[in-house]
Amino acid sequence: MSNTATVSYKWGIKGKQPIIECKQNKRERQTVFGSYNYESGEITINFADRGNTASFKKHLKKVLDTYKLAPKIIMVLDNVRYHHAKKLKQWLLKTAKLELFFLPPYSPDLNAVERAWWYMRKKITNNRYVMTLEERKKEFWKMFSHFQKPNEELKLVCEINY
Repeated sequence: MSNTATVSYKWGIKGKQPIIECKQNKRERQTVFGSYNYESGEITINFADRGNTASFKKHLKKVLDTYKLAPKIIMVLDNVRYHHAKKLKQWLLKTAKLELFFLPPYSPDLNAVERAWWYMRKKITNNRYVMTLEERKKEFWKMFSHFQKPNEELKLVCEINY
């Protein structure tokens, strides 16, 4: 997540380029981990200053805690490098309840949580300037706090029936 505007389509006067206000002095970034539950439509979210093995493992622990009663958790992931870290593999061997399933390279359309991020950008930052990262996080939490429980709206966004 960053505080940059997401430029999208916009109505404008024919022959005149619409202007999107996007003053930015510095680029702030924060990693957001999200895990989507196909069964309930809820999402588990974690923020981290950096995306790395330690912050990803922290997210996995949060998912395990959230679904401690589940007999098995299968997590669909992209192929970011820290998802394959040796330290993580050693920890996963002791955590048989959690199984990681990796998508083919360059296939974000197959990952439901990517559609949740698209929805967030569309609702929060499309053609809007968000002054600070804290302001964006506040908007993010406002929107996604109700997605952290069973939710039909998020199911409609995240699940594509082929």
